[in-house]
Amino acid sequence: MGVLYKMKIIIIGAGKVGFHLAENLCKENHVTIIDKNAEALKKAEESLDVLCIRGSGVSTKVLLEAGVKHANLLLAVTSTDEVNMVCCLTGKKLGAMQTIARVRDPEYAQELSLLKEELDLDMVINPEHAAADEIARSMNFSTAMNVESFAKGRVRLVEIKVTEDMPICGMKIIDIPNRFSSQILIGVIVRGEDVIIPVGDNVIEEGDSIYVIGKSSNIYNFCKMVGKSPVRIKNVMIMGGGRIAIYLANILTEMDMKVKILEIDKEKCIELSELLPDSLIINGDGSDEELLQSENISDMDAFIAMTGIDEENIMAALIAKQNGAKKTIAKISRLNYVNVAKSLGVDNVISPKLITTNKILTYASRKNVEMLHRIIEGKAEIVEFIVERNSKILNIKLKNLTLPQDVIIATIVRKNEIVVPHGDDMIKDGDRVILIAKNKSIAELNDIITNSRGKA
Repeated sequence: MGVLYKMKIIIIGAGKVGFHLAENLCKENHVTIIDKNAEALKKAEESLDVLCIRGSGVSTKVLLEAGVKHANLLLAVTSTDEVNMVCCLTGKKLGAMQTIARVRDPEYAQELSLLKEELDLDMVINPEHAAADEIARSMNFSTAMNVESFAKGRVRLVEIKVTEDMPICGMKIIDIPNRFSSQILIGVIVRGEDVIIPVGDNVIEEGDSIYVIGKSSNIYNFCKMVGKSPVRIKNVMIMGGGRIAIYLANILTEMDMKVKILEIDKEKCIELSELLPDSLIINGDGSDEELLQSENISDMDAFIAMTGIDEENIMAALIAKQNGAKKTIAKISRLNYVNVAKSLGVDNVISPKLITTNKILTYASRKNVEMLHRIIEGKAEIVEFIVERNSKILNIKLKNLTLPQDVIIATIVRKNEIVVPHGDDMIKDGDRVILIAKNKSIAELNDIITNSRGKA
């Protein structure tokens, strides 16, 4: 394997997102964390290979102590938008090469491009807006559990829970393309605690979660053929009127969906009514089964639980499912709850923290990476590379590449063509190549040709 590109990274804010970023970045880079909270720093120092500095990220003195003059990247992810923006502005003036700010307030959402330009930010990440976007995308594949886009939306990765009545249950991987479509690839199987990068002889079993990748239209058709026929979503009920709900309601309304929001706080309901005139706002507890029934939960194509409490979201989603909601989604903050929620029957789980981390890692951690998405609590990752003309992997038949164990080339995107590759296919200059890897980080595309025989 090649050596990962080592960077000097400063993270301001040691909260949940800051800690998670440091956890992922410190294995591959030199990471310094700045925070005022001694307890948060102590946790980071004891758990991670990072340097911790107590103080304000706005302070010039503290930033200089952290080595900002030689920093490749400064990430500001404190709980305050304004502090994040000032940290980045100060850091850039002091010599940081690139800066990323977390900005969450909906009032700033319309001004992000202006903020980027005026503050010389390289990236602005809004976790709630990104989560709303991801939920809205999944609406096109209503019965798939999770949906992720690659190659600017032309390639989709969907997660499907295998049930006994599906025609693929009991089939070998090698037999699936002939029966259904040769233009999709099953890239990962999750079976209990096991994560499998499958080969031809692997058999799909009841209870497996499979990750299927391919062209959007082929994925859509595959879902229909295996009995997961996508249903057009028209009616959506949202529990919780926080920031994600505001962003999501606006997006779904533009998609011609009817949106109903249940919010327990009466004052918040008044505020939501003003912000979302096209949505119906109900004052009540979305986990109350009687309320859900009175609000016709059985007519809902989707129910999305997005309060600040994970347990409430999981429970409400299950109650909604039991009462006839066709698709259920729960927002989860604790990553160890993700698999629990899915095993209990929640169709889709959304984690703003994980979305934020994936987007920042895509930008920060790899050379020539266009997209990086980690799944199954980081046990596997899907990486999209853009191939450069000096790459050592060009014009070699894939069957002549000896790939590292548990690494597969899932898709090649070439101009208007999307290829689920076979042995005689080759990678060419300018291609987008999507890899799936288990328990390893692929620094750059050349890493996968370590033992290639190199024959065309």
